Amino acid sequence: MNFNEFKEKYRLVLTAAQSEACCAVNGYTLLLAVPGSGKTTVLISRLGYMIYALGIDPRSVLTMTYTVAATHDMRERFCAVFGEDLRESLEFRTINGVCAKIIASYERMKGGRAFTLVTDEKELSAAVSAIYRECTGEFPTESDVKNVRAMITYAKNMMLSAEEAEKLDEEDLPFSKILQKYNAMLREQKLMDYDDQMVYAHKILRMYPAILARISARYRYVCVDEAQDTSKIQHTIISLIAREHGNLFMVGDEDQSIYGFRAAYPEALLLFEAEHEGAKILKIEKNFRSGASIVAAADGFIAKNTLRHQKTMVSARNDAGEVREIALRGKTEQYSYLLKVAKACREETAVLYRNNESALPLIDILEKFNVPYRVKALDTAFFTSRTVQDIANIVRFANNNCDTEAFMQIYYKINTHLSKAAAQAACDYCNREGMNVLDAVWEVGKLGMGTLKSCKAMKSHFMSLLTERADKAVFRIVNYMGYGEYMDRMGINRSKAEILEAIGAGEPTAKSLISRLSALCELAREHRAPEGCRFTLSTIHSAKGLEYDTVYLADVCDGVFPESTVINPKSAPKELLAAYEEERRLFYVGATRAKSSLFLFTYAGKSSSFCDELLGKEKAKGGIEKAISSVPTGHRRTEKEIAEFCGQISVGCELCHRAFGKGTVISIEGDIISVKFESGARKLSARMLLEMNLLI
Repeated sequence: MNFNEFKEKYRLVLTAAQSEACCAVNGYTLLLAVPGSGKTTVLISRLGYMIYALGIDPRSVLTMTYTVAATHDMRERFCAVFGEDLRESLEFRTINGVCAKIIASYERMKGGRAFTLVTDEKELSAAVSAIYRECTGEFPTESDVKNVRAMITYAKNMMLSAEEAEKLDEEDLPFSKILQKYNAMLREQKLMDYDDQMVYAHKILRMYPAILARISARYRYVCVDEAQDTSKIQHTIISLIAREHGNLFMVGDEDQSIYGFRAAYPEALLLFEAEHEGAKILKIEKNFRSGASIVAAADGFIAKNTLRHQKTMVSARNDAGEVREIALRGKTEQYSYLLKVAKACREETAVLYRNNESALPLIDILEKFNVPYRVKALDTAFFTSRTVQDIANIVRFANNNCDTEAFMQIYYKINTHLSKAAAQAACDYCNREGMNVLDAVWEVGKLGMGTLKSCKAMKSHFMSLLTERADKAVFRIVNYMGYGEYMDRMGINRSKAEILEAIGAGEPTAKSLISRLSALCELAREHRAPEGCRFTLSTIHSAKGLEYDTVYLADVCDGVFPESTVINPKSAPKELLAAYEEERRLFYVGATRAKSSLFLFTYAGKSSSFCDELLGKEKAKGGIEKAISSVPTGHRRTEKEIAEFCGQISVGCELCHRAFGKGTVISIEGDIISVKFESGARKLSARMLLEMNLLI
């Protein structure tokens, strides 16, 4: 049966581009599929055509998807169109499922048992925590462990050598040492994690040609969904399996690659033709999901990226839809606005945000007003992050000025200007005499008058933050007590402090804020949405592949979303450009979740380059050019290097910044350099200037 007869028999409605993709059975083919273009329909129809029209054995067709849930969904959709006869014969697998089969073949060949796969994430996290403590001498937070686990996944999926892994080391995080000990621990206990499953499968295919030949003979046709989310090692395994027969069909869109922190490797799509002789590129560019105005705005927006194939997304819908900016005076107004939206919600509505913790102030207010909501994949690592713990310790000390344990955790993070020896001496005196630690500093001797005055000022701040509303207390801690300067020195983003400030707007005291955080943490773990609730909160990552009638994109302002901007892509460092373009892709994915209405929250006094570009406004001036932490960059500088750099700069000398242009140094305090530019004076971190190569 020919393709037209096949379509008619199974009542398939396909565009010309979709039909062309379905007929691309032999050879290397990359199908670029824009959002809402019906790629799953194409995958199912193509598989049906291969089996029912061309007579290809279904067991010889391997279809790989990104998640187990996606394999189940694809199987169900196939059976819904073509019936139940082949349900058990269809080969829908994740890449890890394929790797498990490769390792099983190795076991049969060797007549032994491979390492045991550890499926309990808590067990692996506990191991990482113990190794972290051994290597750093510090107890890691939940956030620290999560970060190291992500870095381990990144290193293994990017196939980094030991030397390359060393480039990920930071001053206070010997990652390569942790990775080495973690791998040694797994080998000694004859265990492997999911990343090792791919590492070992790849090694088996390389070392045992007979196993590779057997796998290749079994799967003569390989199809890969969500190819833009596939990692470097996964692409390598797939290429090995497909090399013998050359029948590889990959479906993806580098414009929707948003998992850099998981080592997604969209470069494989850009290199597809170069790496596969005779390969062809097909495109399906018609969006069936969103209104025409949403599609046009999103297409023009993503076209500004440079690391992509040229595509033109068009809408298949006749209605325009709505794209609109909601300009508010400040961040907290966003939550009041959304509270009203949630109360009146009658259609599928989503509030999408860049970072998980961005949902917390909204959850706080929804809970207080007992308004129903759904929340997707809320991570509780925020509550154990160093920023939250530091501010909690500052509040704890304010409420008990004899708490020497809390004081030793915070004295160097605020403007006490005490050495460790002086701080410990003051704590010892406090423990003996039972007095305020900040009064005890006057008794330890040999401290300069400047240090004593700083401690006196800190005592005053501690007293004041006890009597003011929680948001004002957090603002005081960050902006007046020196904690914000500490974050800047350490390269810590201030976003978590801003979240605390937003939640604090509804709390009478800083102490009640800390109690509220505990309650919110429990809510995050235990929340169950009522049946029929249509108001959803989600990160954009968790919303990928989904759609909603109305979408609100939260916190659309420079410094938050995007976390940074690149003024000139041609001169930007490679790592910075790649991270920035992933930020743009993330925004694009969020915007294209909307079917009929897309709203962007912006704030008065804060520029929003993404909003301006999406709506076709004049390009915003200025901007911040700094590191984005979506992937490890490996450019950490030592304190010695920073000191040497600062020693080469003096007041009055000229600098040229990639974002702000030429400026004159007006002061230097530690590693904070104040520079006067045409746009005004700015305080710059020497660490950031060095690590991100921001000076021309």
